[in-house]
Amino acid sequence: MNIVLIGMPGSGKSTVGRLLSQRLGMPLVDTDALVEAAANRSIPELFAAEGEAAFRDRETAAVRAASALEDTVIATGGGVVLRSENMQALSGTGLVFFRDRAVEDIMGEDHSGRPLVGGDRERILQLYTQRIDLYHKYARYTISGTKTAEEAADRIATIYLEERAI
Repeated sequence: MNIVLIGMPGSGKSTVGRLLSQRLGMPLVDTDALVEAAANRSIPELFAAEGEAAFRDRETAAVRAASALEDTVIATGGGVVLRSENMQALSGTGLVFFRDRAVEDIMGEDHSGRPLVGGDRERILQLYTQRIDLYHKYARYTISGTKTAEEAADRIATIYLEERAI
């Protein structure tokens, strides 16, 4: 059973994923890193050269590859929920956790290197509004109220181990 982390850009999915990987002794796969490796370019370069639709196609291929793994922590890109086939693949082999970090906290950080956000606080709010219902729809568990990545990782690890014991 995999652990799948979904949430807004800047919600800490990769950071929480690294902590979970260390705590549980599970490999970590970041779907954005898989996309970059397959495209042989960074995500901002990919967006600039091919656009968002091509990125989403590559993301779906990365999700399929990650979903085929076992006992892996999978950190996803923030827009993975935009395609239902992504979430069907991910939830078919893993427990999906939504890191529900306050949008105000996300907006207070520098996201200038993210292609869909570009440091624009208003754009972060637009993406949040577009995606929040999808995060709740697809998550088996919502991890909110955690102030640090360590707290989120602890809560997810506890739930995961309880699920494995059932």
